[in-house]
Amino acid sequence: MTVPAREGLEAADILRLWDGVGPVLHDGGGTTLGFLVPPGTADGWDVPGSACAPASMPPGRAADAPPVPGACWLVPPERAYVPATEPALLRAALREAAHVIDVADRQG
Repeated sequence: MTVPAREGLEAADILRLWDGVGPVLHDGGGTTLGFLVPPGTADGWDVPGSACAPASMPPGRAADAPPVPGACWLVPPERAYVPATEPALLRAALREAAHVIDVADRQG
C-alpha cells in the first residue's frame, strides 16, 4: 500500500502507538511510504490518494532487503509489531493522520 510520505509518516507513528504497525518502506525519492498489508487488500481498498498493488520478492534479493528496488525500510520486518498492517487499522490511522495534518496546516 503506497501513500504520500507526509500522511504515511503520521500514520506510521499512529500505528506504532496502537501497536499495529507492520513493515514500512520509504521510497528512494522520499515522496511515498509503502505499508506491507495482507494479500487481497487491494480488492477492497478505496482510500483516495493511496494505491495498493501486489509486491513480490525479486529473484536474487536477500530476504531482509526491501522488496522494492531503491526503497529502504522505515520500519524493518524485525522491528514491526505485526508481519503486515491490518487494512482496517491502516485506514483508521490514515484518517487520523489526515485530521492531524489538517489541524497542523490550519495552525500555521
